[in-house]
Amino acid sequence: MLTQLQIHHVRNLQQVTLQDLSRINIFFGANGSGKTSVLESVHMLGMARSFRQGATRTLIQHGQRDCTVYGMTADTGTGSASRVPVAVQRTLTGEVQIKLGGQTIRSVAELVEHLPLQVLNAASFELLTGAPAARRQFLNWGVFHVEQRFFAEWQRFQRCLKQRNKLLRHGKLDHSELSVWTRDLAKSGERIHEFRLQYFEALAPRFRTMMEQLSPSLGGLELRYRKGWDRSLNFSEALAASVQADTDQGYTHTGPQRADIKVTASGHSAAETLSRGQQKLVVCGLKLAQGQLMSQKRQGSCVYLVDDLPAELDARHCGLVCDALAGLQAQVFITCVAKADLEHMWPAGLKPALFHVERGAVVELRESEETPVPGQEGPDLVTGFMPLP
Repeated sequence: MLTQLQIHHVRNLQQVTLQDLSRINIFFGANGSGKTSVLESVHMLGMARSFRQGATRTLIQHGQRDCTVYGMTADTGTGSASRVPVAVQRTLTGEVQIKLGGQTIRSVAELVEHLPLQVLNAASFELLTGAPAARRQFLNWGVFHVEQRFFAEWQRFQRCLKQRNKLLRHGKLDHSELSVWTRDLAKSGERIHEFRLQYFEALAPRFRTMMEQLSPSLGGLELRYRKGWDRSLNFSEALAASVQADTDQGYTHTGPQRADIKVTASGHSAAETLSRGQQKLVVCGLKLAQGQLMSQKRQGSCVYLVDDLPAELDARHCGLVCDALAGLQAQVFITCVAKADLEHMWPAGLKPALFHVERGAVVELRESEETPVPGQEGPDLVTGFMPLP
């Protein structure tokens, strides 16, 4: 989990230092105060980018040429002996620098493995209401963290798919070359399907159990996986059956790139039949079930970034989600407008850290007196770790 955090020039957060972060960290304040920007900063440490849509330049504070986030992570099972510094810097020109344990790294995948994240925000509704791409991304995210062979296989599949589509777009086909890429694509696609199916079969029962905890009255929920081609065929047979359509239209119609997950309620699409609040609970169930599975496979918890949980949920269901988060033993960064919305939602004995955010300033409230302690002061935890240009 993250024990310390420094934020420099992320949106309206000019300079924020947070020491001794807790398992549960609540950031409250008016809309536009900078709460979500704190979550974005943590996301930068795990993904080297924001979870919001838009160009990188919108992430960087106006008048600055870059933004930087520093963090210190610790293995809660072994304590300070496993403390690792991590830093990410992005510039207006689009450059990104990443350092982990004092060493520059080139692969975002290495950063992702070090600090796995789960995001619950307004965009998470895309899991139900959006295009299949959002659900494939959710599926791949889970498989990536539980199956070490998946990422290399996914890269191989993407390369084969790109080359095959390039050949299909040409007016004159080299059939021998096309058959080679088709053969390799079929092998790689079958492996990806096997990894996904194995993961899905572990996820689906956890999702049902999680939904029984979050919304006992919401019955009949089912999670279904579609592999992206006719289920009666293997991938090689499906490619052979679609070769004429692929040639006519210049791209591969069938395969793992067309896979999808569907959530149904009593046999009907959850996106079409459930209320907004019920949809949010289902999305929470998906993310919590995925985080639970990832933690069991990795032997370490995810970090949850939860933006405005009380929106669309009543106090009772907010409490149920907080109970579930607490049960995962995960570190949580969560936002709300009023402190009272979330302060007392946690199980007895689990005291959250409270931070008031106002106009880009983050102030921690002391436990006993709720005395504000400015979150812009304190030692630079990684001075010189990544010199600014």
